[in-house]
This record gives sequence, C-alpha cells and structure tokens, in this order.
Amino acid sequence: MSDNFEEKIKSYSTAPFDARFPNTNQTRNCFQNYLDFHRCTKALSAKDQDTAPCEWYQKVYKSICPSSWVNKWDEQVDNGNFAGKI
Repeated sequence: MSDNFEEKIKSYSTAPFDARFPNTNQTRNCFQNYLDFHRCTKALSAKDQDTAPCEWYQKVYKSICPSSWVNKWDEQVDNGNFAGKI
C-alpha cells in the first residue's frame, strides 16, 4: 500500500465531500459507505489480499452514521437478514 494512502487514512478527521450525495441529508451517503466497506472487505478477503484500504469506508461511515444504525445493521448482517446487497 502506498505511503500517500496510508497517510490519508491516518490523518482522516471527517468525511470529505462526495459529489454523489450533494444534499444536506447524508443518509444515503452513510448507507453507501457501509455497503462499500463490507463489499471491499469481502472482495479483498476472497483474493487473500490486505483489507487495509477498506478502512477508509469504515471511517467515513462511522463519522456520518448514527451508531444505533450501524449496530442494527451489524446485527442484521450477522443474522443474515440485512437488506443491502453485500
């Protein structure tokens, strides 16, 4: 992994602007980053690669999403009844 990418993750403070979600309501941004994290982790794990680049998505969704939502989604993923496609 490049030093520049590692430095970005270490110096991360809050979610950057995402042009896909220009509105004030960041609900979709929250959910999309949650999905992206799990998809990234799943894809890289299947290839036996380091999942460190996926940390970016995790940091973004943890800074945007209410923790109650994340806890609920984590429970749903664990139970196999999560509505999103991972």
